[in-house]
Parts: sequence; C-alpha cells; structure tokens
Amino acid sequence: MIPVTRSIALDEDEIVETFVRASGPGGQNVNKVSTAVELRFDAGRTRAFGPALLARLRVLAGRRMTQDGVIVIDAQRFRSRERNRADALDRLVALIREAAIVPKTRRATRPTLASKERRLEGKTVRSRVKAARSRPGGDD
Repeated sequence: MIPVTRSIALDEDEIVETFVRASGPGGQNVNKVSTAVELRFDAGRTRAFGPALLARLRVLAGRRMTQDGVIVIDAQRFRSRERNRADALDRLVALIREAAIVPKTRRATRPTLASKERRLEGKTVRSRVKAARSRPGGDD
C-alpha cells in the first residue's frame, strides 16, 4: 500500500509501469536503455476514493487522464530507471493529494455599513476632482 493521505492509500497492484526509451540528448544511453517510465493508474475503478474526489481529480489531471479514468504519467527527467519510477510515483501521489483537499464553500456575505459609506465617500471625492477639472461654467 502506498500512503497518500491519512484516509487514502493506493494499492500497488493498481499501478502499471512500462519502461520505454527516453527522448532527447544522452548519447548511447538513450539509444540502448529504456529508462523512461509510463505510469498508469486506473482512478475510475479504484476503491480508494469516492466520486467527489474522482471529479476533482479529473479536473486537476486534465489531459493526463483518459476518458476511461486512467491517469497516465510520463517520467523521463532522470537518466536512471529507479529515479524516473520514483518521480512518476511522487507526481501521482502529489496529484491525488491536491485533489483530496476539499475546497471551502463560499458563503455569501453582505457589505458592512462602514464599507458602503467608504465607497460612497470615495465616489464623492472622485466626482469633486473631476468637476474641478472642467471648464468654468457661465454661473461661476
């Protein structure tokens, strides 16, 4: 079990890792060794979290989640397979931790009397400044 939060833990059997050749510079190491990791986690079928968490995860994952609810993370930042595996797993855990945070619901509030008065006073001051800029009228 991979702990994500106090109440969420991922089963290692639900995570599928495949190793592919990394792109970019690296000489013969890139051409010979499959160090890049493609991590797949089926979030749609896991029992680790409920529908609300899955909906938040779908929004946060964006293009990294398929239509079937599978999260795909590519890691090829490092030259070694082990570091790329750890990087991919860390990124998955961080994504799920971020989705596990329940956003606070906004409660509608009304402006206070003092804030209304400050707003109106500011408008009055601004009106006087603009009126002073205008050309003098016929009755001045």
